[in-house]
Amino acid sequence: MTRWRFAAATDTGLVRDANEDALSVDATLAIVADGMGGHAAGEVASSLAVEVITRQFHENETVDGLYAAVETANLAVLTDAVANPERFGMGTTIIAIALTEDAAGIVSPTLVNVGDSRVYQLRDGALRQLSDDHSVAEEWVRMGRLTPEEAAVHPRRHQLTRVLGMDDVVEIDVVSVVAQPGDRLLLCSDGLSNELTPEQLVQLASPPMPLEDAVDKLVAAAREAGGRDNITVVLVEFDEVVATMTPVKKTVSTAPPAIAAPRTTRRRSSRFTWRVAIAVLVLIGVAAGFVAIMHWYAYSTYYLADDSGSIAVYQGQPNGVLWFSPHKVLDTTFPSAHLLPSDQRLLAATISEPSLNSALNYASYLNQLWHSSRSVAVASTTTTTTTTATTTTIATTTTKAKG
Repeated sequence: MTRWRFAAATDTGLVRDANEDALSVDATLAIVADGMGGHAAGEVASSLAVEVITRQFHENETVDGLYAAVETANLAVLTDAVANPERFGMGTTIIAIALTEDAAGIVSPTLVNVGDSRVYQLRDGALRQLSDDHSVAEEWVRMGRLTPEEAAVHPRRHQLTRVLGMDDVVEIDVVSVVAQPGDRLLLCSDGLSNELTPEQLVQLASPPMPLEDAVDKLVAAAREAGGRDNITVVLVEFDEVVATMTPVKKTVSTAPPAIAAPRTTRRRSSRFTWRVAIAVLVLIGVAAGFVAIMHWYAYSTYYLADDSGSIAVYQGQPNGVLWFSPHKVLDTTFPSAHLLPSDQRLLAATISEPSLNSALNYASYLNQLWHSSRSVAVASTTTTTTTTATTTTIATTTTKAKG
Protein backbone atom coordinates (compact mmCIF):
# COMPACT_ATOMS: atom_id res chain seq x y z
CA MET A 1 0.00 0.00 0.00
CA THR A 2 1.39 3.40 -0.98
CA ARG A 3 0.48 6.35 1.24
CA TRP A 4 1.68 9.93 1.60
CA ARG A 5 1.20 13.01 3.71
CA PHE A 6 1.10 16.49 2.15
CA ALA A 7 1.11 20.26 2.57
CA ALA A 8 0.66 23.06 0.01
CA ALA A 9 0.84 26.83 -0.35
CA THR A 10 0.50 29.42 -3.11
CA ASP A 11 1.30 33.13 -3.24
CA THR A 12 0.91 35.92 -5.81
CA GLY A 13 4.48 37.13 -5.30
CA LEU A 14 5.70 40.71 -5.24
CA VAL A 15 5.33 41.74 -8.89
CA ARG A 16 2.22 40.15 -10.41
CA ASP A 17 -1.24 41.65 -9.79
CA ALA A 18 -3.01 38.29 -9.77
CA ASN A 19 -2.19 34.65 -9.09
CA GLU A 20 -2.45 32.59 -12.28
CA ASP A 21 -1.22 29.43 -10.54
CA ALA A 22 -3.57 26.70 -9.31
CA LEU A 23 -3.06 23.58 -7.18
CA SER A 24 -4.86 20.57 -5.82
CA VAL A 25 -3.65 17.83 -3.47
CA ASP A 26 -5.39 14.95 -1.75
CA ALA A 27 -4.72 11.35 -0.74
CA THR A 28 -3.98 10.13 -4.28
CA LEU A 29 -3.31 13.16 -6.50
CA ALA A 30 -1.11 16.29 -6.31
CA ILE A 31 -1.22 18.91 -9.10
CA VAL A 32 0.41 22.29 -9.80
CA ALA A 33 -0.62 24.39 -12.82
CA ASP A 34 0.92 27.66 -14.01
CA GLY A 35 -1.48 29.58 -16.23
CA MET A 36 -0.62 32.07 -18.95
CA GLY A 37 -2.48 34.36 -21.29
CA GLY A 38 -2.87 37.50 -19.24
CA HIS A 39 -4.97 38.54 -16.27
CA ALA A 40 -8.10 36.35 -15.87
CA ALA A 41 -7.26 34.12 -18.85
CA GLY A 42 -4.29 32.47 -17.14
CA GLU A 43 -6.28 31.97 -13.96
CA VAL A 44 -9.09 30.33 -15.91
CA ALA A 45 -6.77 27.98 -17.79
CA SER A 46 -4.91 26.72 -14.71
CA SER A 47 -8.03 26.38 -12.55
CA LEU A 48 -9.98 24.63 -15.29
CA ALA A 49 -7.16 22.17 -15.99
CA VAL A 50 -6.75 21.28 -12.30
CA GLU A 51 -10.50 20.83 -11.87
CA VAL A 52 -10.89 18.57 -14.94
CA ILE A 53 -7.85 16.40 -14.16
CA THR A 54 -8.87 15.95 -10.53
CA ARG A 55 -12.43 14.97 -11.40
CA GLN A 56 -11.60 12.63 -14.26
CA PHE A 57 -8.64 10.91 -12.59
CA HIS A 58 -10.73 9.98 -9.57
CA GLU A 59 -13.11 8.21 -11.95
CA ASN A 60 -10.25 6.03 -13.25
CA GLU A 61 -7.16 5.96 -11.01
CA THR A 62 -4.84 4.19 -13.48
CA VAL A 63 -1.99 5.39 -15.67
CA ASP A 64 -4.32 5.41 -18.67
CA GLY A 65 -6.90 7.32 -16.67
CA LEU A 66 -4.26 9.86 -15.61
CA TYR A 67 -3.02 10.88 -19.05
CA ALA A 68 -6.57 10.70 -20.46
CA ALA A 69 -7.52 13.24 -17.79
CA VAL A 70 -4.72 15.54 -18.97
CA GLU A 71 -5.90 15.17 -22.57
CA THR A 72 -9.45 16.06 -21.53
CA ALA A 73 -8.15 19.10 -19.65
CA ASN A 74 -6.33 20.25 -22.79
CA LEU A 75 -9.55 20.09 -24.82
CA ALA A 76 -11.49 21.80 -22.02
CA VAL A 77 -9.14 24.81 -22.09
CA LEU A 78 -9.36 24.96 -25.89
CA THR A 79 -13.15 24.79 -25.85
CA ASP A 80 -13.44 27.48 -23.19
CA ALA A 81 -11.21 29.81 -25.23
CA VAL A 82 -13.45 29.35 -28.28
CA ALA A 83 -16.59 30.06 -26.25
CA ASN A 84 -14.93 33.15 -24.72
CA PRO A 85 -12.88 34.94 -27.43
CA GLU A 86 -11.41 37.37 -24.90
CA ARG A 87 -9.52 34.37 -23.47
CA PHE A 88 -8.33 33.05 -26.82
CA GLY A 89 -4.68 31.96 -26.59
CA MET A 90 -4.68 31.12 -22.90
CA GLY A 91 -2.81 28.03 -21.72
CA THR A 92 -1.31 26.34 -18.69
CA THR A 93 1.45 24.02 -17.59
CA ILE A 94 0.65 20.86 -15.63
CA ILE A 95 2.81 18.86 -13.26
CA ALA A 96 1.12 16.07 -11.31
CA ILE A 97 1.96 13.04 -9.18
CA ALA A 98 -0.78 10.44 -8.84
CA LEU A 99 -1.04 7.12 -7.00
CA THR A 100 -2.11 4.88 -9.87
CA GLU A 101 -3.27 1.26 -9.75
CA ASP A 102 -1.80 -1.22 -12.23
CA ALA A 103 -3.32 -4.44 -13.61
CA ALA A 104 -2.04 -6.39 -10.60
CA GLY A 105 -3.77 -4.02 -8.17
CA ILE A 106 -0.50 -2.41 -7.01
CA VAL A 107 -0.72 1.32 -6.26
CA SER A 108 2.43 3.33 -7.02
CA PRO A 109 3.33 6.95 -7.89
CA THR A 110 3.22 8.15 -11.51
CA LEU A 111 4.28 11.54 -12.86
CA VAL A 112 2.67 13.46 -15.73
CA ASN A 113 4.16 16.67 -17.10
CA VAL A 114 3.44 19.32 -19.74
CA GLY A 115 5.41 22.59 -19.61
CA ASP A 116 8.09 23.85 -17.24
CA SER A 117 6.57 23.41 -13.79
CA ARG A 118 8.77 20.95 -11.91
CA VAL A 119 8.83 18.02 -9.51
CA TYR A 120 11.91 17.29 -7.39
CA GLN A 121 12.69 14.21 -5.32
CA LEU A 122 14.41 14.79 -1.95
CA ARG A 123 16.22 11.89 -0.31
CA ASP A 124 19.00 11.90 2.29
CA GLY A 125 19.80 15.58 1.76
CA ALA A 126 20.04 15.23 -2.03
CA LEU A 127 17.81 16.81 -4.68
CA ARG A 128 16.94 15.28 -8.07
CA GLN A 129 14.69 16.79 -10.72
CA LEU A 130 12.29 14.13 -12.02
CA SER A 131 10.57 16.20 -14.72
CA ASP A 132 11.90 17.63 -17.97
CA ASP A 133 11.27 21.30 -18.74
CA HIS A 134 9.47 21.69 -22.05
CA SER A 135 11.14 24.97 -23.03
CA VAL A 136 13.28 25.95 -26.00
CA ALA A 137 16.43 26.33 -23.90
CA GLU A 138 16.01 22.97 -22.14
CA GLU A 139 15.23 21.19 -25.41
CA TRP A 140 18.53 22.58 -26.71
CA VAL A 141 20.30 21.23 -23.61
CA ARG A 142 18.94 17.75 -24.38
CA MET A 143 20.14 18.17 -27.98
CA GLY A 144 23.60 19.17 -26.78
CA ARG A 145 23.39 22.73 -28.15
CA LEU A 146 23.50 24.37 -24.70
CA THR A 147 24.96 23.48 -21.33
CA PRO A 148 22.65 23.55 -18.27
CA GLU A 149 24.49 26.67 -17.10
CA GLU A 150 23.88 28.42 -20.43
CA ALA A 151 20.21 27.38 -20.44
CA ALA A 152 19.71 28.88 -16.96
CA VAL A 153 20.32 32.38 -18.33
CA HIS A 154 19.29 31.92 -21.96
CA PRO A 155 16.63 34.42 -23.21
CA ARG A 156 14.49 31.54 -24.54
CA ARG A 157 14.42 29.58 -21.26
CA HIS A 158 10.83 30.74 -20.67
CA GLN A 159 9.58 29.99 -24.19
CA LEU A 160 7.55 26.81 -23.83
CA THR A 161 7.42 24.06 -26.43
CA ARG A 162 4.46 22.28 -24.80
CA VAL A 163 1.46 23.67 -22.92
CA LEU A 164 -2.18 22.73 -22.37
CA GLY A 165 -4.69 24.79 -24.31
CA MET A 166 -2.62 25.82 -27.32
CA ASP A 167 -3.26 22.96 -29.77
CA ASP A 168 -5.56 19.99 -30.29
CA VAL A 169 -2.60 17.63 -30.00
CA VAL A 170 -0.44 17.71 -26.87
CA GLU A 171 2.53 15.56 -25.88
CA ILE A 172 2.39 14.34 -22.26
CA ASP A 173 5.37 12.88 -20.38
CA VAL A 174 4.29 9.87 -18.30
CA VAL A 175 6.87 8.39 -15.90
CA SER A 176 6.71 5.89 -13.02
CA VAL A 177 8.37 7.30 -9.89
CA VAL A 178 10.72 5.06 -7.91
CA ALA A 179 10.37 6.12 -4.26
CA GLN A 180 10.87 4.79 -0.78
CA PRO A 181 9.41 5.63 2.65
CA GLY A 182 10.68 9.02 3.85
CA ASP A 183 11.17 10.42 0.35
CA ARG A 184 9.64 13.81 -0.32
CA LEU A 185 8.39 15.07 -3.68
CA LEU A 186 8.34 18.84 -4.25
CA LEU A 187 5.98 20.07 -6.97
CA CYS A 188 6.29 23.75 -7.87
CA SER A 189 5.72 26.45 -10.47
CA ASP A 190 8.69 28.31 -11.91
CA GLY A 191 8.03 31.15 -9.50
CA LEU A 192 9.80 28.96 -6.92
CA SER A 193 12.42 27.17 -9.05
CA ASN A 194 13.56 30.38 -10.76
CA GLU A 195 14.12 32.19 -7.46
CA LEU A 196 15.81 29.54 -5.30
CA THR A 197 18.95 27.49 -5.85
CA PRO A 198 18.96 23.68 -5.50
CA GLU A 199 20.88 24.10 -2.25
CA GLN A 200 18.15 26.34 -0.84
CA LEU A 201 15.45 23.88 -1.89
CA VAL A 202 17.23 21.05 -0.09
CA GLN A 203 17.76 23.10 3.03
CA LEU A 204 14.16 24.31 3.28
CA ALA A 205 12.21 21.25 2.05
CA SER A 206 14.07 18.28 3.55
CA PRO A 207 13.22 16.39 6.76
CA PRO A 208 13.05 16.88 9.65
CA MET A 209 11.38 20.18 8.71
CA PRO A 210 7.58 19.62 9.11
CA LEU A 211 5.72 19.71 5.80
CA GLU A 212 3.59 22.74 6.71
CA ASP A 213 6.60 24.73 7.90
CA ALA A 214 8.59 23.70 4.83
CA VAL A 215 6.04 25.02 2.28
CA ASP A 216 5.69 28.29 4.20
CA LYS A 217 9.46 28.77 4.34
CA LEU A 218 9.84 27.98 0.64
CA VAL A 219 7.25 30.60 -0.31
CA ALA A 220 8.80 33.18 2.03
CA ALA A 221 12.28 32.55 0.63
CA ALA A 222 11.05 32.94 -2.97
CA ARG A 223 9.42 36.24 -2.05
CA GLU A 224 12.59 37.41 -0.34
CA ALA A 225 14.61 36.46 -3.44
CA GLY A 226 12.48 38.77 -5.58
CA GLY A 227 9.03 37.21 -5.91
CA ARG A 228 8.92 38.07 -9.62
CA ASP A 229 6.27 35.46 -10.41
CA ASN A 230 3.45 33.57 -8.71
CA ILE A 231 4.79 30.98 -6.26
CA THR A 232 3.11 27.61 -5.77
CA VAL A 233 4.41 24.67 -3.73
CA VAL A 234 3.07 21.18 -3.00
CA LEU A 235 5.17 18.91 -0.78
CA VAL A 236 4.32 15.22 -0.22
CA GLU A 237 6.14 12.69 1.96
CA PHE A 238 5.76 8.94 1.55
CA ASP A 239 4.91 6.87 4.60
CA GLU A 240 4.73 3.64 2.59
CA VAL A 241 5.64 2.86 -1.02
CA VAL A 242 5.07 -0.19 -3.22
CA ALA A 243 6.77 -0.38 -6.61
CA THR A 244 4.68 -1.21 -9.66
CA MET A 245 5.39 -4.40 -11.58
CA THR A 246 4.86 -2.54 -14.89
CA PRO A 247 6.80 0.76 -14.76
CA VAL A 248 6.29 3.26 -17.59
CA LYS A 249 8.37 6.00 -19.13
CA LYS A 250 6.94 7.41 -22.31
CA THR A 251 5.60 10.47 -24.04
CA VAL A 252 1.97 10.17 -25.07
CA SER A 253 0.87 12.22 -28.09
CA THR A 254 -2.87 12.72 -28.13
CA ALA A 255 -4.81 12.33 -31.36
CA PRO A 256 -6.93 15.15 -32.80
CA PRO A 257 -10.53 14.83 -31.53
CA ALA A 258 -13.17 13.55 -33.91
CA ILE A 259 -16.11 15.47 -32.39
CA ALA A 260 -14.98 17.49 -29.37
CA ALA A 261 -14.37 21.19 -29.85
CA PRO A 262 -14.94 21.29 -33.64
CA ARG A 263 -15.03 25.08 -33.62
CA THR A 264 -11.61 25.13 -32.02
CA THR A 265 -10.11 23.15 -34.88
CA ARG A 266 -11.60 25.40 -37.55
CA ARG A 267 -10.60 28.60 -35.84
CA ARG A 268 -7.05 27.52 -35.16
CA SER A 269 -6.66 26.21 -38.70
CA SER A 270 -7.82 29.56 -40.12
CA ARG A 271 -5.59 31.47 -37.77
CA PHE A 272 -2.60 29.33 -38.73
CA THR A 273 -3.37 29.75 -42.44
CA TRP A 274 -3.45 33.53 -42.17
CA ARG A 275 -0.21 33.55 -40.24
CA VAL A 276 1.46 31.40 -42.89
CA ALA A 277 0.03 33.56 -45.69
CA ILE A 278 1.29 36.75 -44.07
CA ALA A 279 4.70 35.21 -43.44
CA VAL A 280 4.92 34.06 -47.07
CA LEU A 281 3.94 37.53 -48.36
CA VAL A 282 6.53 39.16 -46.14
CA LEU A 283 9.21 36.75 -47.38
CA ILE A 284 8.21 37.37 -51.00
CA GLY A 285 8.36 41.13 -50.41
CA VAL A 286 11.80 40.90 -48.83
CA ALA A 287 13.07 38.67 -51.65
CA ALA A 288 11.64 40.98 -54.33
CA GLY A 289 13.18 44.00 -52.64
CA PHE A 290 16.54 42.26 -52.46
CA VAL A 291 16.42 41.31 -56.15
CA ALA A 292 15.42 44.89 -57.12
CA ILE A 293 18.28 46.41 -55.12
CA MET A 294 20.80 43.97 -56.55
CA HIS A 295 19.54 44.65 -60.10
CA TRP A 296 19.83 48.40 -59.61
CA TYR A 297 23.32 48.09 -58.20
CA ALA A 298 24.46 45.63 -60.86
CA TYR A 299 23.46 47.95 -63.74
CA SER A 300 23.95 51.35 -62.14
CA THR A 301 27.26 52.02 -63.87
CA TYR A 302 28.97 51.82 -67.30
CA TYR A 303 32.53 51.07 -68.27
CA LEU A 304 34.85 51.15 -71.30
CA ALA A 305 36.69 48.02 -72.37
CA ASP A 306 38.39 46.56 -75.44
CA ASP A 307 36.23 44.52 -77.81
CA SER A 308 38.20 42.91 -80.63
CA GLY A 309 40.31 46.01 -81.18
CA SER A 310 37.56 48.62 -80.66
CA ILE A 311 36.59 50.64 -77.62
CA ALA A 312 33.22 49.28 -76.45
CA VAL A 313 30.77 50.56 -73.81
CA TYR A 314 29.37 48.03 -71.33
CA GLN A 315 26.61 48.44 -68.73
CA GLY A 316 27.03 46.72 -65.35
CA GLN A 317 29.76 45.87 -62.88
CA PRO A 318 32.89 44.56 -64.65
CA ASN A 319 32.90 41.29 -62.69
CA GLY A 320 29.13 40.97 -62.42
CA VAL A 321 26.96 40.83 -59.26
CA LEU A 322 25.38 37.49 -58.26
CA TRP A 323 23.56 36.30 -61.37
CA PHE A 324 23.55 39.79 -63.02
CA SER A 325 26.27 39.85 -65.71
CA PRO A 326 27.35 43.01 -67.57
CA HIS A 327 26.24 43.42 -71.19
CA LYS A 328 27.65 45.39 -74.12
CA VAL A 329 25.73 48.52 -75.08
CA LEU A 330 27.64 49.45 -78.24
CA ASP A 331 31.00 49.58 -80.02
CA THR A 332 32.43 53.04 -80.60
CA THR A 333 34.21 54.02 -83.83
CA PHE A 334 37.50 54.44 -81.95
CA PRO A 335 40.11 51.69 -82.34
CA SER A 336 41.73 50.58 -79.10
CA ALA A 337 45.11 51.11 -80.73
CA HIS A 338 44.35 54.84 -81.13
CA LEU A 339 45.00 55.49 -77.46
CA LEU A 340 48.06 56.58 -75.59
CA PRO A 341 49.95 53.64 -74.09
CA SER A 342 48.91 54.65 -70.56
CA ASP A 343 45.27 54.88 -71.65
CA GLN A 344 45.49 51.48 -73.31
CA ARG A 345 46.55 50.01 -69.96
CA LEU A 346 43.59 51.72 -68.28
CA LEU A 347 41.24 50.34 -70.93
CA ALA A 348 42.57 46.85 -70.34
CA ALA A 349 41.60 47.21 -66.67
CA THR A 350 38.20 48.79 -67.63
CA ILE A 351 37.33 52.45 -67.16
CA SER A 352 34.14 53.06 -65.12
CA GLU A 353 31.74 55.91 -65.87
CA PRO A 354 28.40 56.84 -64.23
CA SER A 355 26.35 57.12 -67.46
CA LEU A 356 26.32 56.16 -71.12
CA ASN A 357 26.95 59.75 -72.30
CA SER A 358 29.90 60.19 -69.98
CA ALA A 359 31.35 56.89 -71.21
CA LEU A 360 31.02 57.97 -74.86
CA ASN A 361 32.47 61.42 -74.14
CA TYR A 362 35.41 59.92 -72.31
CA ALA A 363 36.13 57.49 -75.13
CA SER A 364 36.11 60.42 -77.56
CA TYR A 365 38.36 62.41 -75.24
CA LEU A 366 40.89 59.58 -75.03
CA ASN A 367 40.90 59.27 -78.81
CA GLN A 368 41.43 63.04 -79.16
CA LEU A 369 44.37 62.84 -76.78
CA TRP A 370 45.94 60.26 -79.09
CA HIS A 371 45.32 62.42 -82.19
CA SER A 372 46.72 65.47 -80.40
CA SER A 373 49.84 63.57 -79.49
CA ARG A 374 50.21 62.51 -83.12
CA SER A 375 49.83 66.11 -84.39
CA VAL A 376 52.46 67.36 -81.97
CA ALA A 377 54.81 64.63 -83.10
CA VAL A 378 54.32 65.51 -86.81
CA ALA A 379 54.76 69.24 -86.18
CA SER A 380 57.96 68.62 -84.27
CA THR A 381 59.40 66.55 -87.13
CA THR A 382 58.56 69.24 -89.76
CA THR A 383 60.21 72.03 -87.75
CA THR A 384 63.37 70.04 -87.30
CA THR A 385 63.64 69.35 -91.05
CA THR A 386 63.18 73.03 -92.01
CA THR A 387 65.83 74.19 -89.59
CA THR A 388 68.33 71.72 -90.98
CA ALA A 389 67.76 72.87 -94.57
CA THR A 390 68.29 76.55 -93.78
CA THR A 391 71.54 75.88 -92.04
CA THR A 392 72.85 74.06 -95.10
CA THR A 393 72.06 76.98 -97.38
CA ILE A 394 73.93 79.44 -95.24
CA ALA A 395 76.90 77.17 -95.18
CA THR A 396 76.97 77.03 -98.99
CA THR A 397 76.77 80.81 -99.38
CA THR A 398 79.66 81.35 -97.06
CA THR A 399 81.84 79.01 -99.08
CA LYS A 400 81.24 80.94 -102.33
CA ALA A 401 82.18 84.23 -100.76
CA LYS A 402 85.56 82.95 -99.83
CA GLY A 403 86.25 81.96 -103.40
